[in-house]
Amino acid sequence: MSDTTKKDSAEEKKDSINAHAANSYYSSNTSSNYSIQTPYPGYPYTVYKYYPTYEYVPVYAFPEAINLIVQSVSSERTDELFYEYLLSVAPPNQREIISSIRDDERKHFKLFKELYWEITGRDVPPVPEAGFEKPKNYCDGITRALFGELAAVEKYRKILFGFEFLPYRNILIEIYTDELKHAAKWNYLFSLNCGYR
Repeated sequence: MSDTTKKDSAEEKKDSINAHAANSYYSSNTSSNYSIQTPYPGYPYTVYKYYPTYEYVPVYAFPEAINLIVQSVSSERTDELFYEYLLSVAPPNQREIISSIRDDERKHFKLFKELYWEITGRDVPPVPEAGFEKPKNYCDGITRALFGELAAVEKYRKILFGFEFLPYRNILIEIYTDELKHAAKWNYLFSLNCGYR
């Protein structure tokens, strides 16, 4: 028997012992939360004790990431109308802030479309957009924008989980950190225009 074969055989035996130990340890617990699960390629004996972590593994997060990219691009026209409205009612000295946010969002749409094309070889499929609902007033628009940015951070974080390729991760980090920056700007505009005095 060669040294390589002996080494492989020893590793298989060790894996078998580890699996047996894990199964023996949790066999007395009847809760399904403690069953042996295998979410990680290369780590077949992962056991969830407090919270399942497979959603943070790119191979499992990737399909949802692709769907979320499509969702993210689908609101492009509605977002344009939203920013047009806010710019039309904003005080002149605040329009530059809103314009900078709008320009970042336009860039994000292009980056998402590029990511989708590079990964799938296809353009993002058309998705019916929800109709544009005009805010009641400037403050309502700011509030909607603020919470929209926070929701986007959560969505883009899930997209990030689906990618291992560093350049794609860098693009996504830029996008979701822009959203955090936007939330801070909307918070500032809210405090100027809508906060209690």
